Amino acid sequence: MEKILEKIKNLLAEFGFISDALIALIILIVGLFAIKFIIKACLKIMQKSGVDITLQKFLGNLIGWGLKILLIITVISKLGVQTTSFAAILAALGLAVGLALQGSLANFAGGVLIMIFKTFKIGDLIEAQGQLGVVKEIEIFNTKLIGLSNREIVIPNGLLSNETIINYTSEGTRRVDLTIGVSYDADIKQTKKVLMDVLTSHPKVLNSPEPTVNVSELADSSVNFAVRPWCSTDDYWTVYFDVTENVKLALDAAGIEIPYPHQVNVKK
Repeated sequence: MEKILEKIKNLLAEFGFISDALIALIILIVGLFAIKFIIKACLKIMQKSGVDITLQKFLGNLIGWGLKILLIITVISKLGVQTTSFAAILAALGLAVGLALQGSLANFAGGVLIMIFKTFKIGDLIEAQGQLGVVKEIEIFNTKLIGLSNREIVIPNGLLSNETIINYTSEGTRRVDLTIGVSYDADIKQTKKVLMDVLTSHPKVLNSPEPTVNVSELADSSVNFAVRPWCSTDDYWTVYFDVTENVKLALDAAGIEIPYPHQVNVKK
């Protein structure tokens, strides 16, 4: 009887462990679904409150990470690990990991600084670290851009918060800088009028600030004009390409030559 009772005791202990493991697994699964629900609820609340979309996604990521850490601690404690000893181990590991992952901590701090100072937001066209693209998402450690050729560019937040950033969107308007060269035989006043007519006739070129056309350089083989129309940031490339094409057509129609290199064959 003593042997039978001992076996039953051992079996109960084993089933008790299995029960704890199953409960911990259930807590993990339910917790992950609950975290998704909480994040969605928080995002809806922030949307109704008018919180900036950039801050919404950043806080959503931050809340998600925090809740997942709490869930892991809960699951481990359910498996019988003392939370006090686990906290001490976690603190020691945190110190070691912190020293090993100084770059990641710098990226986290960089993300917080970007949120505080609002250097840029989702949808802005920026240039940083030699990359040009539209901000797709600002995460806890990285910022994702979509390049002009539809490439995804990932830049660490630590670099973005400590280096120069050019934001092409923040002001709402941009100036298109074009240099147009014409022959020295061309009449300067006529050329300026033709170029200005091209700018003022384009529907997406702004009247304020006013477009300008000025002689910028007397080059070796051409008189160069600085053509400067202003437009909305979203219309930049449309204006750039349209004006370039229309300038060529207008100069040809006016009989104004655009110089180009000539190759002369010399007979020996």
